[in-house]
Amino acid sequence: MLEAVRETWKNLIEQQLHLYATEVLGDVPELPALAVQSPPKPELGDLAFPLFAYAKVLRTAPPKLASELKTRIEKLDDRPSGEILLSGPYLNVRIDMGGVATALSSRIAQEKEHYGSSDALKGKKVTIEFSCPNTNKPLHLGHMRNDSLGESVAAILKANGAEVRKVNLINNRGVHICKSMLAYQKFGNGETPESSGIKGDHLVGKYYVKFADWAKEDPTAEQQAQEMLQKWERGDQEVMALWEKMNGWTLQGLAESYEKMGISFDAYYYESETYKYGKDEILKGLEKGVFYQEEDGSVWVDLEPIKLDKKVLLRKDGTSLYMTQDVGTAIMRHKDWPFDSLIYVVASEQRYHFMVLFYVLQLLGYSWADDLRHLSYGMVNLPDGKMKSREGTVVDADELVDTLTSLARNEIRAKEREELVDDVEKTSSAIALGALNYYLLQVSPTKDMIFNPAESISFNGNTGPYLQYMGARISSMLRKYQDDEYADCHAMEFDGSLLTLPDERELIKQLARYGEVVERAGSAYDPSVVCSYLYDISKLFSRWYHDNPVLKASSRPLVRSRIELVSMVLQVIKNAFSLIGVPFLSSM
Repeated sequence: MLEAVRETWKNLIEQQLHLYATEVLGDVPELPALAVQSPPKPELGDLAFPLFAYAKVLRTAPPKLASELKTRIEKLDDRPSGEILLSGPYLNVRIDMGGVATALSSRIAQEKEHYGSSDALKGKKVTIEFSCPNTNKPLHLGHMRNDSLGESVAAILKANGAEVRKVNLINNRGVHICKSMLAYQKFGNGETPESSGIKGDHLVGKYYVKFADWAKEDPTAEQQAQEMLQKWERGDQEVMALWEKMNGWTLQGLAESYEKMGISFDAYYYESETYKYGKDEILKGLEKGVFYQEEDGSVWVDLEPIKLDKKVLLRKDGTSLYMTQDVGTAIMRHKDWPFDSLIYVVASEQRYHFMVLFYVLQLLGYSWADDLRHLSYGMVNLPDGKMKSREGTVVDADELVDTLTSLARNEIRAKEREELVDDVEKTSSAIALGALNYYLLQVSPTKDMIFNPAESISFNGNTGPYLQYMGARISSMLRKYQDDEYADCHAMEFDGSLLTLPDERELIKQLARYGEVVERAGSAYDPSVVCSYLYDISKLFSRWYHDNPVLKASSRPLVRSRIELVSMVLQVIKNAFSLIGVPFLSSM
């Protein structure tokens, strides 16, 4: 909305510049495009147009040119509403924010939860792969950053008009899976999730840690795990039965964790079904001459064109590698659902893997391979250091969610707010989820981060609970506005011209640019853009609300206008919450 206003003023000033140049120079030289900036101070207006380049062409001082343009524009009968200001070499404009507010109110009321959405990616089909857990352990904090990113980026792309398919590749085969199986076979004594009271994925993870301890004492442990993998690949009945049982435990446990964390998928792929699929594709590439074979029979790709060395694609015994599997899986996915682009949400350590994967697919002649993207993200560490799965020192996802839920519950009780919330347990869970997702997403994906549980659940500062509490406060105010005391205000028309305070003007500008924020977050695949916007508008609203009465404003029309502003802020907060996995709470 502000873009249209900005463009109108830009076009008008450019038009007047050309007219003036024609009068001064006769034959007008090609003039540079007019830049639009934001003034450093609110009192200098909302738009700033630097005139240095034009003044040089016209052989005049920039302030003199600004004054000339101001005089010309103010004489126009059909000029847009707003005030023209002089600021040295700049021609500035103070926008008619009342008009913007009125148009904005109408648009938000009409579009509601769709306000901020766009058609920027309309017609685009995007597959996004994320989570991709192993079935030898439960989800941990690293998975949670991956899951939060995947869910949020999917929501942001949908808000930009894309059709999105969320997929999960379950890594359910390999020697690491056999390690849990072997340790259970040796030490499990028939233990089950039911008999132990341990969630299935946690029970399997317990034996993965057990294997690491055992391997320190028995030097044959690793070899035994390799032998079990060979039996699995031969289809040994006893090994397959154990594999199916323990995989079932883990998958059930993962499903419970996903539900608790609000994570969902449109399709699942399983490594046990896809790992052989890419072999034929690599052999086809060998026949075409895009790959080459060593004397020992192994197949390689030359990576010199992308400034890397070389990479084996098939071992000398003809068996597949992870790279081979991922080639086949990508092709399978495109056949299942012909996407325009495929996004892999995977930690930054795998950057090399995806550079090679994308190049191999391009060599195989798949045109869609040009639109593959690795959304890499940094490590999540604890305040006291890195996590290690095999040593059992990871932050367990279920335990973390339970801890955050307990902290939220304690906060509600400490403030004696049980009666103000509909359901203490549901509210506590919603606060925990908001704390978790916001904390994980507020940092740009490419950066490493430290997760501090106590800091994330705080009701003060740049946190999910702070933002949720802001939404609850606004909701409470709007409920009070429904009282009979304000019945006369309900019938009044909203008058945006009454919102003249600097913070009110700034709030209107922030609300108007929400669509730009959503588009920028989508083009960058970066939910932190939305998080930053949410925190900024919440701080601004809090300051304005603290300094200015709403329900007790000086006149009834002003009450009505400020309530409308409050309502717009609430709708935009709700919309932004939905993009970053923060549950909205009407009371806290």
